[in-house]
This record gives sequence, C-alpha cells and structure tokens, in this order.
Amino acid sequence: MKNSFVASVVALGVILSGIGCSTNPAGKSGAEDKKPASVDSNIPLRDFFKNSEQGRFQVSPDGKYISLMKPWNNRMNVFVQSLSADRLPTGEQKQITEVKDRDLAGYFWKGDDTILYSKDFGGDENFHVFAVDIASGKEKDLTPFEKVRTDVIDDLEDVSDTDVLIQMNKRNSEIFDVYRLNVKTGEMKMVAENPGKFEAWGTDHNGEIRVGVESDGLMTRIYTRKSQNDKFNKILEFDYKSSFDPLFFTFDNKDLYGSSNLGRDKSAIVKINPVTGKEKQVLFKHPEVDVDGLSYSKKRKVITAATYTTWKTEFKFFDHHSKSRYEKIKKQIGDYEIIYTGYNKNEDLFTLVATSDKTRGHYYLYDETKDRLTFLADVSPWLNPDKLATMKPIKYKSRDGLTINGYLTLPNGTDGKNLPVIINPHGGPWARDDWGFNPEVQFLASRGYAVLQMNYRGSTGYGKDFFTKSFKQWGLKMQDDISDGVQWLISQGIADPKRVCIYGASYGGYATLAGITLTPELYECAVDYVGVSNLFTFMKTIPPYWKTELEKMYAMVGDPAKDIELMKAASPVFHVDKIRAPLFVAQGAKDPRVNIDESNQIVNSLKKRGVTVEYMVKPDEGHGFHNEENRFDFYEAMEGFLKAHL
Repeated sequence: MKNSFVASVVALGVILSGIGCSTNPAGKSGAEDKKPASVDSNIPLRDFFKNSEQGRFQVSPDGKYISLMKPWNNRMNVFVQSLSADRLPTGEQKQITEVKDRDLAGYFWKGDDTILYSKDFGGDENFHVFAVDIASGKEKDLTPFEKVRTDVIDDLEDVSDTDVLIQMNKRNSEIFDVYRLNVKTGEMKMVAENPGKFEAWGTDHNGEIRVGVESDGLMTRIYTRKSQNDKFNKILEFDYKSSFDPLFFTFDNKDLYGSSNLGRDKSAIVKINPVTGKEKQVLFKHPEVDVDGLSYSKKRKVITAATYTTWKTEFKFFDHHSKSRYEKIKKQIGDYEIIYTGYNKNEDLFTLVATSDKTRGHYYLYDETKDRLTFLADVSPWLNPDKLATMKPIKYKSRDGLTINGYLTLPNGTDGKNLPVIINPHGGPWARDDWGFNPEVQFLASRGYAVLQMNYRGSTGYGKDFFTKSFKQWGLKMQDDISDGVQWLISQGIADPKRVCIYGASYGGYATLAGITLTPELYECAVDYVGVSNLFTFMKTIPPYWKTELEKMYAMVGDPAKDIELMKAASPVFHVDKIRAPLFVAQGAKDPRVNIDESNQIVNSLKKRGVTVEYMVKPDEGHGFHNEENRFDFYEAMEGFLKAHL
C-alpha cells in the first residue's frame, strides 16, 4: 500500500488520447458554407499527437543513473544515462528495451540495476510485467500467462532489492490474488488468496498484506489484519454511494490513513484505527472539493502534503522541508504545475516535470544539496506555447440548479464570439476533466474551434451528493448537463448555434451518441470514439474482472431485468431514426471495455436506414488508439470531417 491501492475497476476507465471522424455521412444543409474563424493553423497536425521526444524521467535509487522514455522505431522505449560524480547527466543514453509492436505502458526502477515495465498486446489490457537488467540488457517476461492481467501493487522498495508484490487473475479470471515475485529469478509465491470478492489489496511498511477491499457491487467492506499470518476482520462497511479509500499505514504500522466521505459529503484525509475502523483524526478537508491524495517521505518518515483539485491541482503542506523545496523549485521554474516523477533513496535528487495548459512538459533534474535545477528535455519542443490557446475555468447552472464546472478553450486570434464549437464530454463517466495540456483541445483550437469540457453530474471530486445525482441518469440529467453547456455557450454569444459538434470517447462516446439521438437539433456533426451504444449488450461484454461490480453498475446505470424501459430509452442504438447529424465511429478491435459490437450495432443500424457512416476500426488497438500511426490516421480524418461539416 506504499504505492497506494490498485484502483477499483467499476468505471469505464481512463481514455487514451485520440479522435475518430467521418468524411461522408448525411448532414444538415448549409453547414458546408461555414468556415472556422481566421486563426493561425500552421502548426502541423502531427506535432500535437506524435510521441514525446523524451519523457518520463526517473532517478535510480542509488542516484547514479537517470532513466527516460523516447521513441525507437516509432515506439516508446526505455533508455538509461549515467550521472557524473557531480550528479549531472553524462555520456550517451543507452537503450535497454526494444519493443516494436506497442508503446510501453510504463516502467519503474527495482533496485539499482533493474527496470520493470508493463506491456499489453494489441490493447487487450492483459498486462505482463517484464524485467530488464540495465548492464546486460537481458530481458525476461515475468508473467508469461495468456489472458491474464498483472498489476504491481507494491515495489517493496524498503523491504527487498529483488522482490515485488503483484496481483494476477491467473487462478480465476474474475478476481485477483497477490503473489510475491522475484524479479531476478522469476520465482513467485502466492501470499494472499482472494477469498472471493476482494477487489484491492494493501500493504504496511513492512510489505505485508494487511488490508483487503471487498465488494459485491452494492456494498463495500474494508478488512484488516494484524499480520500476514492472521485472519482478516471486517472493520468498515458502506454502500456504493459512499467511499473509504485506504492510502497507507502510519510509520509504526499501527493506524491507517484513508480518503473518506463516510459521514460527510466531501472526502477528507483521515486516520482510523485499523482494528475497530473508528475515525481518530481528520488530517485535512476542503469545503468545496474532495481531498484524495496524501504523500510522505520514505526516508524521513513524515507526512508531506495532501493534494486536491479545484480548477487546478493544489497542495496542503504538512512538512516545512517539503514545502521549502517546492517553493525553491517554483521560484526557478515559474508559473507551472510541478510533478515529481522520480527520486533517489536519499531523497535529495529528483526528476520532475513542469506542465501547463500550453506545454506537454519540461523535464528537470533537481539537486537539493546544491539547490540546482538542470534542464533535461522538452516533451514536445516543436510546439511553441506562444501559439497555443489558454484553457480557462468556467461555471454554468444546469436546468435544475446544479453548478457545473468546466473548461473553455477559445482559439487565438478571435474575438471569442459566434464560433464553431466542439462539445467534449469526458469518459468515465465517474472521472473528471482537469486543467492542463490536452493535445486534442489545442489541436482543435488551432483550427479555429472553441472547445467546451464540462464536469457533468457524477464527475468525481465534487462530493458525494454531486456524484450520486448521476445514478440512473445516463441519457437523462447527465445528458441535460451537457446540453445545458451548449445553451450556455449560445447565450454567451460564444457559439454559433448552427456550428456545434459533439465528440467524446468511452462514456463520452456514449454521450455523443445520446446527444445526436436525444437532442438532434443541437449538433451539426458528431464523433463517437469507443462509445457505448446499447446498455444491454454493454453489460454483457465487460471484462471478467469487472463482474464483481455488476450489481453496482445495475444500481448506478440500470438493471437489464428491472429497468428495461429506462435502459432502452437511454440506449442510442434504439433511436437511430432521430439522427440528423453526420457521424463518424472509431473503434479498437480488441477493446475489452467497450466491445466492438457496441460500434458495430450503431453503424449497422445506420446503414440499414441507408445512411452513410464512415467507420474506422484499428485491428491492433483496444480502448483507445495507442500507437502513433493510428493516432495520426485518427486526427487527420477528423480534421477533414470538421472542415466539411463545421
């Protein structure tokens, strides 16, 4: 649990960047005579979506190396570079992975001489864990099991130089057991067998499995035990409307920190008794938003900061040393968001990235002993921030009085009036949009389109009441929040009502289809990317390890047996006769979350009506277009589509 708990898999999940589009569906007359506002659109499209030049820097535990990812054969691979005696990068960057089929999903250091990385196959999300020796380059697939997903849940940094804890659904595809894995030999041993419905596990600072989170969908139960040899005992139980997310133990392993909204609307950082479940202390809370992040110093054994998001990420510091370091870095870097990406075991050498709404990031190496900040790389040096658009926070009221927060990006060089607009609801749906660099948004703004992103009801971070107002509201009040955003833009004079397009991915793709079937008068065109079209079939094709969450999905979305009329009314595939707008559908063939049948159904239904709809399917992709060449295809087609219809 020192790396926090593995997230629950109830939501549709995080969306990879990418948009699909169409070029020849039937549309409303007159749209082709409209053109985007006059702006500088000379930035090449691929500059927004090509792989980073360099990124994801980390420091080795002994502080002798930095690692990074950069392209090789158009795939992101891991490289390592030595640090000099003065702790500055020296010599060549040595490539240590040679993955050709798919960008690596992520990596981290295990000890001073081994890199671990995860990789799936064609987007199936059955991730394997690989180990690479940085000296020899020797590589080993540590979890070479077909149709099995592996996640690292604790790197055991302070416990072992060779072992990590992983979870796998090898024994039973629907649930995950915990194994201790030796990254040198590949030897593994089960250390916690799932008793049936545990969906997450947590460790103490000794690397022992001490916490289990059980869910039958409607109820969640938190279990703890005194040691790995003892039985689990239930300490908390709450329904799906509430949450307690275990974070980590106190440094003496006696109490447990968590993010909790039990007995309150907004989640707060609390400390509980892990034997009784009784709350002992509220460490930090915020009156307007949830607080769900807490960090600490492994070396100094102190709590450092809580994190929360208003319209930007903010910190509540508990430790003067950490606050002072942060302020020293901010003074040198300026008005950017700072994210630490790695640090050595001595906690005096850090890699970090500085980001904003106009840059994908500048990486630095910070030597605290010298208060020295060394520039490492720009993620995308070919993008000039001066030519990019500003993302501003906005608020509007829903028709039933809720405050909806969001972000509006207006194209440079315009007066912000009577613009073509892209409405961009986020995926999840139990997630949220944040302020920061978004390549899709910047690309669209560079082509003259205003972009509205809204955190409709159900979006996370705004408290329990706002979250629960989304239950069984797919296509209803959740969709009204999106439609009300369109009307707000029109009332402000920002949107030309005849030039509004809706685009979204995953749940955002569902919202796109719902938008053009339930409110067809609002949209001139639409782009559906890996979106749900039929709530009945969607429920039947979710991954096996989501099945413990089905009852929760029934309660939050709809029960196929009890809510037939509700789900039919909210499923776009049953309302294709109402579609007026040109539509494009894009899909990954191996998508395990939103099965390709969801896209097939909407496309086939339109074809039966004699409506032409372009359908982009990538056979080597899953829930989002991950490979660079597929992203290029995706956005290039979108650009042509928007030119034709907005």
